[in-house]
Parts: sequence; structure tokens; C-alpha cells
Amino acid sequence: MEPKILIIDDDELVATSLKKVLIKQNYNVQTCLNADEANNITAEFQPDIILLDIYLTTHNGIDILKILKKNFREIPVIMITGYADVKMAVTSIKSGAFDFLLKPIDIEQLSIVLDKALENVRLKSEVNRLNTILETDELTKEFFGKSSKIQKLLASVEKLSKSSDTTILLEGESGTGKEVFAKYIHQQSPRSSAPFITINCATIPRDLAESELFGHEKGAFTGASQKTKLGKFELANGGTLLLDEIGELSLDMQVKLLRVLQERKFYRLGGEKEISVNVRVLAATNRNLEDEIEKGNFREDLYYRLNVARILIPPLRDRKDDIPYIAYSLLKEFSQKFGKEIHSIDSGAVDLLKNYFWKGNVRELRNVIERVVLLCEEDELKEHHFSNLLDTKNSDKASDDKFILSIPSSGIKIDVVLKSLILKTLQITNGNQVKAAKILGLSRSKLRYRMEQLGIEVTRQIN
Repeated sequence: MEPKILIIDDDELVATSLKKVLIKQNYNVQTCLNADEANNITAEFQPDIILLDIYLTTHNGIDILKILKKNFREIPVIMITGYADVKMAVTSIKSGAFDFLLKPIDIEQLSIVLDKALENVRLKSEVNRLNTILETDELTKEFFGKSSKIQKLLASVEKLSKSSDTTILLEGESGTGKEVFAKYIHQQSPRSSAPFITINCATIPRDLAESELFGHEKGAFTGASQKTKLGKFELANGGTLLLDEIGELSLDMQVKLLRVLQERKFYRLGGEKEISVNVRVLAATNRNLEDEIEKGNFREDLYYRLNVARILIPPLRDRKDDIPYIAYSLLKEFSQKFGKEIHSIDSGAVDLLKNYFWKGNVRELRNVIERVVLLCEEDELKEHHFSNLLDTKNSDKASDDKFILSIPSSGIKIDVVLKSLILKTLQITNGNQVKAAKILGLSRSKLRYRMEQLGIEVTRQIN
């Protein structure tokens, strides 16, 4: 397709001459001789590049530039100026112009600037595409951990991934990594070479939900002045679409989504042509959708359409053995990101991370590791690096609420329970009685009394 250039210059001779030159260079060119019409013609023509004369008979070109950059931010504007107006050209760069050309225009220089502007357009388009599609780096099993719970879950995930069409509902608390599991499903599936697109239903403005999912035609609604916009279903065609926080979708959009899931067809907003797509849909939620159905907030028919297969992701506090693996994966990621040479986490820090409550799950752990790596000036993460970032008081309280004691049917002596509890706590603290007493909510002297009473000896004490 020929790149489109709009020339805004009220000197008809100059505009016509420049148009002829550019047409010979295989550009699609349109001229605007009336500065008052510049905004409307730009909206209609949708050029890839604008050439704007800095001095117009009835207008200041910089004023026109400011209007264009406000309404068409992504279109590069190249200013045309005489030698006497170089200072104004510099001002135009500060106002958002991509570059400027001096009169008389050198055709070779014009070609160079246009090529550079087109490359800029291409790069911006690529950045926008990459912001829509998640990174394609392969996820490894090690990232998820080694606990029996997660290994069992991954075995189910891999079986479900082999199907290219089965709709899967991922459930779990906020921050448990539902999107990461969805990406892993995509990477293990026959659709792995196609796009993986995600959309967070909780962040879409209600009046834009249909446009975001199904796209819109130009002029479909107020503000839809751009070219035809592709929705997430079209962007994911051939691949996988994750509908994150599906429980936040309005009831009217739930009806439209159900139809698309059943028929694999839809109309763009304002469009007349029915569009068919081949997309695998995954949905994620931190809500109990069955409760939402009872409340009238979620459609039962949509729930059963989404819940062909179900994956329940456990909270991080219920799979503490996975924490070191996730922490090391995050350490590697952020060390590379920040250019740090941090290669390990010492045992004290690992124990601290494993015994923290992690109310925010993997997302909270990720944020903590990122901050620690950014601030750390050593080659190893140690316990003191985390001490100011983790609210251990709240963690202890939360852990009390979640503690469950399993008692065998044959019974058990209280002294055995207490001894086991104290020994486990001392193991966690590497024999540090002060820390053990703090974890157990005892004074140090009371802990020592209990240890003597129960015959507990510690070979290593850190006082």
C-alpha cells in the first residue's frame, strides 16, 4: 500500500509541484490549500505523514501544528520553512514537529526525512502491537515451583493445553498468576505460534467494551474518527484470547460474548459485514462466579460455556515450597532488567520469604523482589534487604487466622505438639531463639523455660 502524505500549504503552485514530485516517488498525496480545513482533511484522509508550511498567509503554522498534534498525536508532522524562519522551525520541534525542511526543498533530503518518518511510524505501530501481545519468552516449569500441588496442577494444565479449542476458566485469588498460567497454556498448545492476546475486563470503560472486544468502524460513535479499529477477537485470530477478570463484564456484554463463543462470528461496532474468527478463549476471575450467578450479576449460560474445563490456582501461602523457585526466577529477570550482578538469595532470606503470608500472592512477591533488586548493591540478597519491606506483624496475624492443626484420631499429648512446634520454629530461624520467640508470640525467657521443660537443646544459638 502506498504511504499517504498530506501537504498543507496555501501556495497552490508550491503544493502542486511538491505533489507531483512525491507521486513519482510512489506516495499517495493530497493537498490542503485552506488551513482552516487542515483538521477535517487530516481526519478524512488519515495520512501517514503531514508536510506543513510554517508560514501560511492567514495562519501561523505552529498553531496549526499544535492542533494537529492534539488530535492526531501519532502522525509525524514535517515543517517546511525558509532560512529566515529557522528559529521558528526549532520552536516547532519543541511543539511536537518530527523534523523540518528548508526552502528551496532538496529532493534527496526530502526523501531521507520521509523515510525516517515512515520508519518512525512503523516502529510506533510495532510498539503498540507488542504492548497488546505479551512477551513471547518461553515459560519453564521451574517458574511455577516444585510443590506437589503445583506439579499436579501443571500436569492438568498440560493435558488441557493439547486441545486447541477447549475453553478454560482459571480461578484464584488476585495476584496468583492466572495470566501467567494462561500464557503457559497457550505456549503448550497447537496455537503457540499464533498471537496470545489478553484484555482486562475490569479496566474497560463500560461504553467502550464492545469496541475493545469486537472493534469498530470509522464514525461508529463519537470519537471514532480513526481508521477501522480491530478488536481483541480479531487480533487473536488463530491464537488465544484471555478474558481476564471476566466477572467484571456487564450483563449486556455477557450476552454478546456468549453469542460469539457459540458462533465464532460477530459484527464490528458500526459494521455491516459479519466477521468469522478462529480463537481459543480462556477466562480468568478472582470472584466466585456461582455466587455472582445467585446475585444476578453473571449469566448462568455464559458460566457453563466458559467452564468447559476449570483450573483453580492455589494462593502462594498454600504452596510455600514454590516460593524459592519463583523468587529465583524473578531475581534473574530483574537482575537483567536493572543490569545488576545478583546471583543468589541466602538461606535466611529464603526462610523469611517462605514464612511470610503473601496476602497479595505472586504479584506481591514480584513487587518485593523488584524493589529489593533495584536497591541492592551486593551480589546476594540477604534477610536484611527484605526486613523493611515485609510487614511481618500483619503476616503473623494473618497466619494465625489461617493456622489449622491436624490431630490424629488416636489422640496426641500436648507436650508432643508443643515440642514439635518449637523445634520447627527453631529450624526456621536457624536456632535464633529471639526470632523464634517472636514468631511464637512468647518472651525469650518463656521460650527458654519451655525448651528446658521439654528437653530441647539447640546446638547453635544466635543471640
